[in-house]
Amino acid sequence: MSELTYWQKIAATARAEQRPFFTMAPMEAVSNTVFRQVITRAATPDAFFTEFVYAKGITDPTVKFPVHGRLYVAPAEPQMPVVQLWGNVAEDFATAAQAVKQQGYQAIDINMGCPDGTVIKNHGGSDLIRNPQWASDVIAAAKTAGLPVSVKTRLGYSQLAEFRDWIPTLLQQQVAVLTVHLRTKQEMSKVPAHLEVIDELIKMRDELAPATLLQINGDIENYAAGVAIAKAHPGLDGIMIGRGVFASPFAFERQPQSHSLAELLSLLDYQLDLFDDFSQRYDVPRFPSLKRFFKIYARPELGATDLRNQMMDAKSTDDVRKILQASPLTK
Repeated sequence: MSELTYWQKIAATARAEQRPFFTMAPMEAVSNTVFRQVITRAATPDAFFTEFVYAKGITDPTVKFPVHGRLYVAPAEPQMPVVQLWGNVAEDFATAAQAVKQQGYQAIDINMGCPDGTVIKNHGGSDLIRNPQWASDVIAAAKTAGLPVSVKTRLGYSQLAEFRDWIPTLLQQQVAVLTVHLRTKQEMSKVPAHLEVIDELIKMRDELAPATLLQINGDIENYAAGVAIAKAHPGLDGIMIGRGVFASPFAFERQPQSHSLAELLSLLDYQLDLFDDFSQRYDVPRFPSLKRFFKIYARPELGATDLRNQMMDAKSTDDVRKILQASPLTK
């Protein structure tokens, strides 16, 4: 019997526990080594993804979308994340796949869902929905490294009904995992996720690519919500949580618990230390990018609105530490 691949191992473990597997979504300036370690300390998912990485930038440092520290995995991380690549040129994916394999990555994901205007202008992300031949070509190219290749996409570009052509196109490529954000590019996150199409997606998968694991994303707040969706839709393999981690860093917790402000601020302190260490290695991310995380920890329902506002005015991690030390909430 051949050795199980990265995703087969994850799926087998989850099935043995009679649950879907859980992943944290790849998010720009969020899912780097710093925040992956924070979530690992809080409540870890079955798998992480990197931020999305421009495929050509991995082997060509002169491009306008540099890789910087996006591929860095700290020694303390208990597992290698799945590297997510974007672009539209097959040759770039072939060379990038070989490079990340040499760096120790065990699986590759291709971004075919990002709605960002700059990414689309450069023919990546959701633009591949409008160019299915590019999608097929980059999948085939990424596979040449011998690593399992997955895809994250949306239901369509402009219209919901597009998924009935688009999703079969991807399934026919026999990817390891197909992750579907249950909205179109045009919908962004302005409408509720289309949970009503899950069973149709499962039927497509069963008919066209029964070996492909099917994962959904969109409006899933935490582990309990993900389990409930999977139970309501037998055949669904995985649950990806994105913005749910901003509602709580404990989103992947199996047994929900109440968490004190002290616990949350302890995680923030940990993130500040990790951020400083990472900043010494790479010139990104800079301090302003850290501010988006403050709302995760200094929560209004815990009486920390003023504390958060003070931290938003900070100019450095040392400033944040001084604010925390001076706050009566931390006494």
